[in-house]
Amino acid sequence: MNDKILLQINNIGVVYSDVIQVLKGVSLSVPENRIISLLGSNGAGKSTTLKAISGLLKPENGKVTEGSILYDGTEIHNLPPETITRQGIIQVLEGRQPFKYLTIEENLRVGTATRFGKPYKEDLDLVYAYFPVLVKRRKTLAGYCSGGELQMLVIGRALMAHPKLLLLDEPSLGLAPMVVQEIFRIIRRINEEQETTIVLVEQNANMALQIAHYGYVMENGKIVMEGDAAELRENPDVKEFYLGMGATGIAKSYQDVKAYKRRKRWL
Repeated sequence: MNDKILLQINNIGVVYSDVIQVLKGVSLSVPENRIISLLGSNGAGKSTTLKAISGLLKPENGKVTEGSILYDGTEIHNLPPETITRQGIIQVLEGRQPFKYLTIEENLRVGTATRFGKPYKEDLDLVYAYFPVLVKRRKTLAGYCSGGELQMLVIGRALMAHPKLLLLDEPSLGLAPMVVQEIFRIIRRINEEQETTIVLVEQNANMALQIAHYGYVMENGKIVMEGDAAELRENPDVKEFYLGMGATGIAKSYQDVKAYKRRKRWL
Protein backbone atom coordinates (compact mmCIF):
# COMPACT_ATOMS: atom_id res chain seq x y z
CA MET A 1 0.00 0.00 0.00
CA ASN A 2 2.20 2.82 -1.31
CA ASP A 3 -0.61 5.35 -1.89
CA LYS A 4 -1.07 8.50 0.17
CA ILE A 5 -2.41 7.54 3.60
CA LEU A 6 -5.70 9.35 4.28
CA LEU A 7 -6.38 7.77 7.68
CA GLN A 8 -3.83 6.40 10.14
CA ILE A 9 -4.82 4.69 13.38
CA ASN A 10 -1.87 4.35 15.74
CA ASN A 11 -2.07 1.85 18.60
CA ILE A 12 -5.40 3.08 19.98
CA GLY A 13 -7.20 1.86 23.05
CA VAL A 14 -10.92 2.53 23.57
CA VAL A 15 -12.71 2.45 26.91
CA TYR A 16 -16.44 2.80 27.65
CA SER A 17 -17.69 4.34 30.89
CA ASP A 18 -14.07 4.59 32.14
CA VAL A 19 -13.96 0.85 32.92
CA ILE A 20 -14.79 -1.35 29.91
CA GLN A 21 -11.87 -1.70 27.50
CA VAL A 22 -13.00 -2.69 24.00
CA LEU A 23 -9.97 -1.94 21.79
CA LYS A 24 -6.37 -2.67 22.75
CA GLY A 25 -3.50 -1.41 20.63
CA VAL A 26 -5.33 -1.24 17.27
CA SER A 27 -3.32 0.12 14.33
CA LEU A 28 -4.30 0.31 10.69
CA SER A 29 -3.73 2.43 7.59
CA VAL A 30 -6.29 3.55 5.01
CA PRO A 31 -4.79 4.79 1.71
CA GLU A 32 -6.66 7.33 -0.39
CA ASN A 33 -9.16 5.99 -2.96
CA ARG A 34 -9.04 2.42 -1.62
CA ILE A 35 -11.54 0.04 -0.01
CA ILE A 36 -10.24 -1.34 3.27
CA SER A 37 -12.18 -4.18 4.84
CA LEU A 38 -12.34 -4.84 8.58
CA LEU A 39 -13.38 -8.43 9.27
CA GLY A 40 -14.17 -10.37 12.41
CA SER A 41 -16.89 -12.03 14.41
CA ASN A 42 -19.53 -10.31 16.53
CA GLY A 43 -18.00 -8.39 19.43
CA ALA A 44 -14.52 -8.25 17.88
CA GLY A 45 -14.42 -4.44 18.05
CA LYS A 46 -15.10 -3.58 14.39
CA SER A 47 -17.98 -1.15 14.97
CA THR A 48 -16.15 0.46 17.89
CA THR A 49 -13.21 1.13 15.56
CA LEU A 50 -15.51 2.95 13.13
CA LYS A 51 -17.06 4.98 15.94
CA ALA A 52 -13.60 5.94 17.18
CA ILE A 53 -12.93 7.37 13.71
CA SER A 54 -16.28 9.16 13.29
CA GLY A 55 -16.52 10.52 16.84
CA LEU A 56 -19.63 8.50 17.66
CA LEU A 57 -17.98 7.02 20.74
CA LYS A 58 -18.74 10.25 22.56
CA PRO A 59 -22.56 9.88 22.70
CA GLU A 60 -22.05 6.32 24.01
CA ASN A 61 -19.72 7.40 26.85
CA GLY A 62 -16.68 5.95 25.11
CA LYS A 63 -13.33 7.54 24.32
CA VAL A 64 -9.93 6.86 22.84
CA THR A 65 -7.70 6.59 25.92
CA GLU A 66 -4.35 5.96 24.23
CA GLY A 67 -2.79 6.19 20.79
CA SER A 68 -3.94 8.53 18.02
CA ILE A 69 -6.12 8.78 14.91
CA LEU A 70 -4.78 10.97 12.11
CA TYR A 71 -6.97 12.07 9.22
CA ASP A 72 -5.07 13.74 6.41
CA GLY A 73 -2.25 14.32 8.90
CA THR A 74 -4.41 15.93 11.61
CA GLU A 75 -5.39 14.33 14.92
CA ILE A 76 -9.16 13.76 15.14
CA HIS A 77 -9.61 11.28 18.01
CA ASN A 78 -12.16 12.35 20.62
CA LEU A 79 -13.31 15.35 18.57
CA PRO A 80 -17.10 15.95 18.47
CA PRO A 81 -18.82 13.94 15.70
CA GLU A 82 -20.15 17.09 14.00
CA THR A 83 -16.59 18.43 13.67
CA ILE A 84 -15.41 15.16 12.14
CA THR A 85 -18.40 15.02 9.77
CA ARG A 86 -17.58 18.49 8.44
CA GLN A 87 -14.13 17.20 7.51
CA GLY A 88 -15.72 14.70 5.12
CA ILE A 89 -15.87 11.55 7.26
CA ILE A 90 -19.35 10.02 7.04
CA GLN A 91 -20.45 6.83 8.82
CA VAL A 92 -23.36 4.66 7.71
CA LEU A 93 -24.45 2.93 10.90
CA GLU A 94 -25.37 -0.72 11.24
CA GLY A 95 -29.12 -1.29 11.25
CA ARG A 96 -30.17 1.16 8.51
CA GLN A 97 -31.70 3.99 10.52
CA PRO A 98 -33.76 6.34 8.32
CA PHE A 99 -36.15 9.05 9.40
CA LYS A 100 -39.25 6.86 9.09
CA TYR A 101 -41.76 9.67 8.69
CA LEU A 102 -39.85 11.40 5.91
CA THR A 103 -39.97 10.29 2.30
CA ILE A 104 -37.02 8.69 0.53
CA GLU A 105 -36.16 12.00 -1.12
CA GLU A 106 -36.52 13.99 2.10
CA ASN A 107 -34.20 11.49 3.80
CA LEU A 108 -31.65 11.95 1.03
CA ARG A 109 -31.80 15.71 1.41
CA VAL A 110 -30.93 15.32 5.11
CA GLY A 111 -27.51 14.22 3.85
CA THR A 112 -26.84 17.78 2.69
CA ALA A 113 -27.09 19.18 6.24
CA THR A 114 -23.30 19.56 6.49
CA ARG A 115 -23.27 21.84 3.44
CA PHE A 116 -26.51 23.74 3.99
CA GLY A 117 -27.61 26.09 1.23
CA LYS A 118 -25.61 24.52 -1.59
CA PRO A 119 -27.35 23.03 -4.65
CA TYR A 120 -28.22 19.37 -4.30
CA LYS A 121 -30.14 18.40 -7.48
CA GLU A 122 -27.03 16.97 -9.17
CA ASP A 123 -26.35 14.93 -6.05
CA LEU A 124 -29.88 13.53 -6.08
CA ASP A 125 -29.44 12.60 -9.74
CA LEU A 126 -26.17 10.84 -8.87
CA VAL A 127 -27.77 8.83 -6.03
CA TYR A 128 -30.70 7.84 -8.25
CA ALA A 129 -28.25 6.76 -10.95
CA TYR A 130 -26.56 4.40 -8.48
CA PHE A 131 -29.84 3.26 -6.93
CA PRO A 132 -32.54 3.43 -9.63
CA VAL A 133 -34.96 1.46 -7.46
CA LEU A 134 -35.23 4.56 -5.25
CA VAL A 135 -36.51 6.77 -8.10
CA LYS A 136 -39.98 5.25 -8.24
CA ARG A 137 -40.10 5.12 -4.43
CA ARG A 138 -38.83 8.66 -3.83
CA LYS A 139 -42.20 9.93 -2.49
CA THR A 140 -42.69 6.86 -0.27
CA LEU A 141 -42.23 7.17 3.48
CA ALA A 142 -38.98 5.48 4.49
CA GLY A 143 -40.82 3.45 7.13
CA TYR A 144 -42.54 1.48 4.35
CA CYS A 145 -39.36 0.49 2.52
CA SER A 146 -37.76 -2.95 2.39
CA GLY A 147 -34.41 -3.70 4.05
CA GLY A 148 -32.61 -3.52 0.72
CA GLU A 149 -34.21 -0.19 -0.17
CA LEU A 150 -33.29 1.21 3.24
CA GLN A 151 -29.66 0.14 2.83
CA MET A 152 -29.56 1.89 -0.54
CA LEU A 153 -31.19 4.93 1.07
CA VAL A 154 -28.67 5.29 3.91
CA ILE A 155 -25.71 4.85 1.55
CA GLY A 156 -27.30 7.37 -0.82
CA ARG A 157 -27.86 9.79 2.05
CA ALA A 158 -24.16 9.50 2.94
CA LEU A 159 -23.21 10.25 -0.69
CA MET A 160 -25.24 13.48 -0.53
CA ALA A 161 -22.71 14.72 2.05
CA HIS A 162 -19.81 14.37 -0.44
CA PRO A 163 -17.77 12.03 1.79
CA LYS A 164 -14.01 11.84 1.39
CA LEU A 165 -13.99 8.86 3.75
CA LEU A 166 -17.07 6.63 3.89
CA LEU A 167 -17.44 4.24 6.84
CA LEU A 168 -19.86 1.37 6.16
CA ASP A 169 -20.97 -0.82 9.07
CA GLU A 170 -22.40 -4.23 8.09
CA PRO A 171 -24.21 -3.20 4.87
CA SER A 172 -25.17 -6.84 4.15
CA LEU A 173 -26.84 -7.47 7.52
CA GLY A 174 -30.16 -9.27 7.13
CA LEU A 175 -30.39 -8.88 3.36
CA ALA A 176 -31.08 -11.51 0.69
CA PRO A 177 -27.98 -12.73 -1.21
CA MET A 178 -29.04 -11.13 -4.51
CA VAL A 179 -29.55 -7.75 -2.82
CA VAL A 180 -26.18 -8.06 -1.08
CA GLN A 181 -24.44 -8.69 -4.42
CA GLU A 182 -26.09 -5.62 -5.94
CA ILE A 183 -25.18 -3.35 -3.02
CA PHE A 184 -21.55 -4.53 -2.98
CA ARG A 185 -21.32 -4.00 -6.74
CA ILE A 186 -22.51 -0.40 -6.23
CA ILE A 187 -20.05 0.15 -3.35
CA ARG A 188 -17.23 -0.84 -5.69
CA ARG A 189 -18.57 1.54 -8.38
CA ILE A 190 -18.73 4.42 -5.88
CA ASN A 191 -15.10 3.80 -4.97
CA GLU A 192 -13.98 3.63 -8.59
CA GLU A 193 -16.12 6.42 -10.07
CA GLN A 194 -16.24 8.93 -7.18
CA GLU A 195 -12.76 8.01 -5.84
CA THR A 196 -14.31 7.74 -2.38
CA THR A 197 -12.12 6.07 0.23
CA ILE A 198 -14.13 3.38 2.04
CA VAL A 199 -13.68 1.45 5.27
CA LEU A 200 -16.01 -1.53 5.18
CA VAL A 201 -16.92 -3.45 8.35
CA GLU A 202 -18.47 -6.74 7.40
CA GLN A 203 -19.12 -10.24 8.74
CA ASN A 204 -19.69 -11.50 5.19
CA ALA A 205 -15.94 -11.93 4.64
CA ASN A 206 -16.37 -13.52 1.22
CA MET A 207 -18.22 -10.53 -0.26
CA ALA A 208 -16.04 -7.97 1.51
CA LEU A 209 -12.79 -9.47 0.24
CA GLN A 210 -14.12 -9.55 -3.32
CA ILE A 211 -14.35 -5.74 -3.48
CA ALA A 212 -11.68 -4.64 -0.96
CA HIS A 213 -8.08 -3.85 -1.83
CA TYR A 214 -6.73 -4.65 1.62
CA GLY A 215 -8.12 -6.25 4.76
CA TYR A 216 -7.64 -6.45 8.50
CA VAL A 217 -8.99 -9.20 10.77
CA MET A 218 -10.03 -8.34 14.34
CA GLU A 219 -10.54 -10.59 17.34
CA ASN A 220 -11.15 -9.52 20.95
CA GLY A 221 -10.37 -5.85 20.27
CA LYS A 222 -7.06 -6.49 18.47
CA ILE A 223 -5.84 -6.75 14.88
CA VAL A 224 -4.71 -10.37 14.46
CA MET A 225 -4.07 -10.50 10.70
CA GLU A 226 -3.79 -8.21 7.69
CA GLY A 227 -2.92 -8.38 4.01
CA ASP A 228 -4.01 -7.78 0.43
CA ALA A 229 -7.59 -8.90 -0.05
CA ALA A 230 -6.64 -11.51 -2.64
CA GLU A 231 -4.06 -13.00 -0.26
CA LEU A 232 -6.51 -13.07 2.64
CA ARG A 233 -9.06 -14.92 0.51
CA GLU A 234 -6.47 -17.69 0.04
CA ASN A 235 -5.19 -17.65 3.62
CA PRO A 236 -5.94 -21.03 5.32
CA ASP A 237 -6.91 -19.37 8.62
CA VAL A 238 -9.28 -16.92 6.93
CA LYS A 239 -10.86 -19.79 4.99
CA GLU A 240 -11.18 -21.82 8.18
CA PHE A 241 -12.65 -19.22 10.49
CA TYR A 242 -14.30 -16.55 8.31
CA LEU A 243 -15.22 -18.18 5.00
CA GLY A 244 -16.53 -21.42 6.50
CA MET A 245 -14.10 -23.55 4.51
CA GLY A 246 -11.16 -25.81 5.22
CA ALA A 247 -7.73 -24.98 3.88
CA THR A 248 -8.63 -26.95 0.76
CA GLY A 249 -11.52 -24.60 -0.01
CA ILE A 250 -14.19 -27.21 0.73
CA ALA A 251 -17.18 -25.87 2.65
CA LYS A 252 -17.31 -27.07 6.25
CA SER A 253 -20.31 -27.88 8.40
CA TYR A 254 -21.28 -25.65 11.32
CA GLN A 255 -20.14 -28.31 13.81
CA ASP A 256 -16.68 -28.44 12.22
CA VAL A 257 -16.31 -24.66 12.31
CA LYS A 258 -17.47 -24.54 15.93
CA ALA A 259 -14.85 -27.11 16.94
CA TYR A 260 -12.04 -25.41 15.05
CA LYS A 261 -12.80 -22.05 16.64
CA ARG A 262 -11.28 -23.28 19.89
CA ARG A 263 -7.91 -23.63 18.18
CA LYS A 264 -7.30 -20.14 16.77
CA ARG A 265 -3.59 -19.60 17.18
CA TRP A 266 -3.89 -15.91 18.03
CA LEU A 267 -6.31 -16.30 20.97
